[in-house]
Amino acid sequence: MGKKTNLHSIFEAKIVWRAVFDSFIKLNPLYQVRKPVMFVVEVGSILTTLLFAFSIFIPSQESSLFILLISVWLWFTVLFANFAESMAEGRGKAQADALRSSRKDVIAKRLSRPTRDAEITSVPSSQLRKGDFVITEAGDIIPGDGEVVEGVASVNESAVTGESAPVIRESGGDRSAVTGGTLILSDWLIIRITANPGEAFIDNMISMIEGAKRQKTPNEIALDILLAGLSIIFLLVTATLLPFSLFSVRAAMQGNPITITTLVALLVCLIPTTIGGLLSAIGIAGMDRMIQANVIAMSGRAIEAAGDVDVLLLDKTGTITLGDRQATAFIPASGVKAEMLVNAAQLSSLADETPEGRSIVILAKNKYGLRERDIHSLQAKFIPFSAHTRMSGVDLDGREIRKGAADAVEAYVNKNGGIFPQDVRESVKEISREGGTPLVVAERKEALGVIRLDDIIKGGIKERFAELREMGIKTIMITGDNPLTAAAVAAEAGVDDFLAQATPEAKLELIRRYQSGGRLVAMTGDGTNDAPALAQADVAVAMNTGTQAAKEAGNMVDLDSNPTKLLQIVEIGKQLLMTRGALTTFSISNDVAKYFAILPASFSSIYPQLGMLNIMGLSSPQSAILSAVIFNALIIVFLIPLALRGIRYRPLKAAMLLRKNLLIYGLGGLIIPFIGIKIIDIMVEMLNIF
Repeated sequence: MGKKTNLHSIFEAKIVWRAVFDSFIKLNPLYQVRKPVMFVVEVGSILTTLLFAFSIFIPSQESSLFILLISVWLWFTVLFANFAESMAEGRGKAQADALRSSRKDVIAKRLSRPTRDAEITSVPSSQLRKGDFVITEAGDIIPGDGEVVEGVASVNESAVTGESAPVIRESGGDRSAVTGGTLILSDWLIIRITANPGEAFIDNMISMIEGAKRQKTPNEIALDILLAGLSIIFLLVTATLLPFSLFSVRAAMQGNPITITTLVALLVCLIPTTIGGLLSAIGIAGMDRMIQANVIAMSGRAIEAAGDVDVLLLDKTGTITLGDRQATAFIPASGVKAEMLVNAAQLSSLADETPEGRSIVILAKNKYGLRERDIHSLQAKFIPFSAHTRMSGVDLDGREIRKGAADAVEAYVNKNGGIFPQDVRESVKEISREGGTPLVVAERKEALGVIRLDDIIKGGIKERFAELREMGIKTIMITGDNPLTAAAVAAEAGVDDFLAQATPEAKLELIRRYQSGGRLVAMTGDGTNDAPALAQADVAVAMNTGTQAAKEAGNMVDLDSNPTKLLQIVEIGKQLLMTRGALTTFSISNDVAKYFAILPASFSSIYPQLGMLNIMGLSSPQSAILSAVIFNALIIVFLIPLALRGIRYRPLKAAMLLRKNLLIYGLGGLIIPFIGIKIIDIMVEMLNIF
């Protein structure tokens, strides 16, 4: 799934040092107040630091060394949390710097009107405004985001996508959008600028990558509220312990009341500091994983919605199938030799540069040993395909060969005085019923037979759909094919449902119908006709090669323009939710060990019977409290790689995932602190600190 993330790629030296520096910058209380749990820890750090300063001059029941060590580890807790967040931001900042350095204020050739013979004015690209027309030629850098209104050219978009393979951009259709900062390799384009300075796609990418516009998702806000609520509850609990301990000392006439330092340590250990320290890092890392997959998410909400999606709308062509139909069989008419059909089919396809045409020539060679001929030596007149005739063909040596749609070829045969064979009609119907595409070949008044074209299902796609079904996600294939063809392809691919002869209105209605039933819908699109459905979908992935309307309607942009990426996006979204859920479970469950460490230590002088709860056999009250605080800080460090890399994605149903999380992270969060606190206690005792 996506690019493999290892520890070396996570902890790059440049990113680490930048994160260390940012960790101290983020100590600003105005920044920390947005994270309630870590704000409480920072207030506790400040308070214990002041207590240490007072203890130097004013004697107290606690040693200055103990207060100092507690204070230092509380500060480390805040710094480690800041470090986790800064590490998550680090890769994005590096990518933003690279994008910023690639952005140039080039000289643009502005046109007075959108024609090649218009007056040209040279202006800096920063002066271009939405609606301006510019002309770019081979070797020029495209000065701003826009739509091609005239021309066709090869463009190098490596500055945006990271891929050096050139792409074709042309006016009309769904490949008319261009991005500022990319390079024209050949020919020329007249472009209408669609974004003002500062609003271009690269500017938006920089903002998104840096997190400047990253807003908390509803799930994240809800978790923040939960964490804040737990912090308030534990704050009230620890606040009541001081008067309780004073009363207990007077009643028992022995021991010492609990100290402010111990109360702060108890509070910090009991509130969910682990998930509180890692929550922001998990969200930012989710966006970073999208960026590594070459997908720009316009918000964290979109990524989170991807994790909750339960309906996927997938285009047939390019997503489920390879995108090009391939010739798979020659079916001769009754009384016609196969070699005669194959010969005619090959001749009519020699000048056909479409994938379908090339596949006919290849099949003729592979299956019948018919070698490709030099089209120039044939001195033939090739008839290109047209939407009007729905046929193509060749005229040579007095022969007229045509291939095309069955009804078009039948009309051609009848026009020349022939009779269209019934067995050819049956072959056409059978191929259509099985999901193939029939092309009929004829020579003047004689129909020679049928070429069968098939949509080639992508390898492994059926297994992917089965995995999604296991997760409770419904897959729906969207296609313009007739219902018979659509049904056959859907059955072979293993999708749950299909929408045939899909129109923009039909797509929009389908999405609304599922949303009205409480489902979350994801889809991809690249054309202006996809824009209404993209705007309606919960997760809308627009292709970077698509139109400006499609990109503006979506909440994600796939820089690779790969429709299959939707499956990966859903996996990344689910990985984000799984990671957050697993670490929340771990954070809450690891509090149990801290109860057994700090509470007996805090009240053992008043109630010696509480020594029974010291099941870890901690060496002293001070060592028990310090060990719990140290573990509380270090566990954040050990979980940083997991928060950044994410829980390994597995296609399981929600109930099974919950059981797995409870078993691994719930039970693990219960057991690991007992072991960790005891090991730290042994080390503290060996150092003879107290």
